[in-house]
Amino acid sequence: MNDAAPFGTYAPTGLVRWAIDRTRVLPDFWPAWRLLFLLRRLVGWVLNGAPVDVERLGARMRLYPYNNICEKKVLFTPQFFDPEELAILSDRIGEGFTFIDIGANIGAYSLYVAARAGPGARILAVEPQPKVFDRLAYNIRLNPFGTVKAVACAIADRPGELTMFLDPRNSGESSVKIVASGEARMVRVPATTLLDLLRNERFTHVHAVKLDVEGAEDIILEPFFREAPAELYPSFLSSRTAAASGRAISPACSRARATGSSPRRG
Repeated sequence: MNDAAPFGTYAPTGLVRWAIDRTRVLPDFWPAWRLLFLLRRLVGWVLNGAPVDVERLGARMRLYPYNNICEKKVLFTPQFFDPEELAILSDRIGEGFTFIDIGANIGAYSLYVAARAGPGARILAVEPQPKVFDRLAYNIRLNPFGTVKAVACAIADRPGELTMFLDPRNSGESSVKIVASGEARMVRVPATTLLDLLRNERFTHVHAVKLDVEGAEDIILEPFFREAPAELYPSFLSSRTAAASGRAISPACSRARATGSSPRRG
């Protein structure tokens, strides 16, 4: 159950604050990672299920650092939270920036962009999983940006409803494909296409799209680049799944480039 208490109620103190401060400055090598695991377990034991209120990536957030890898990274090691992708994205942010965050999780990317883009930005944070969506919406409300809209649906190749598989060990890992865990839970969620989403929200252009959809990029992108007008093609396209797997570019993006668009991977 997500806690609606005022921000600051769960500000880290004492041993929890000390441990989090240490993890935020750890270097990126194996002995440091072993220490990180120990400190993370210590914090989890002390918190005993309670959330933590912090400022990260330029925004206020309430984080539940238990069964969501995204929340653990943002809380304990924000220095390692997609630094290359965020730097590339940051270089492109300008006046009137438009950003679509597909698989927004608890809003880290959306709030990062909102903190830098100014009042003229338009940001859609799309998250299908109900429990994670509640955390996303709460984190958006914690901040004064006024440029981020949370959308509770999945993005797919057709509108309607679809079945998502949820990994109980990582609540941020929801997918239309069966996840690795044999304990995966299924949930029915509303779905729309990327093109319908942009049309319904009256977007006339898109500067950047981030996808974190656990390998379902082509399900989203192939119909979009086949049917969308060129003016809606994003000038920058980042897929966290493709980046993690070393895949440089999806077939959908290759076809889009061949037709004159310019989506690029982060």
